[in-house]
Amino acid sequence: MDTGAKIAELRKAKGLTQQELAGKLFVSRELVCKWENGERRPDYKMVEKIADALEVEAGNIVSEEDVIMEELSGCMPDGGVGDRREAARLLNGFLRTLPDGTCDIFVRRYRFHERAEEIGARYGVGGNYVRSVLTRTRKKLKKYLKEHRNER
Repeated sequence: MDTGAKIAELRKAKGLTQQELAGKLFVSRELVCKWENGERRPDYKMVEKIADALEVEAGNIVSEEDVIMEELSGCMPDGGVGDRREAARLLNGFLRTLPDGTCDIFVRRYRFHERAEEIGARYGVGGNYVRSVLTRTRKKLKKYLKEHRNER
């Protein structure tokens, strides 16, 4: 079951309307509708808030691993990057292009599945800063993969 369908199922089981859930989350009813219809997907921080509002564990809505995989799948160029060895070669090449701090943040998120707040606490920065670094780095990864996927 996808994230939106799970939110809708849990909301209905709790006896809430979209408007009532939106009010608990301080978002618009339209945004809740988009989540439930699959037009938008909440980030994991919002999933945690939704879970609190619905009195369930966040993992009942979506796993952190699914969120991480979705973040990275947006970096893949059309046609993918080939087999696992090729993907590993490309990723290692990309990581060597990053400054140490950015590389550490990227690896902590995507290898060790740490949350932005955990990474931020480790380096003395905020979770929003970490999310910003990750967003910029994923864009660089997408560009890198597009440029290098057919090199040998």
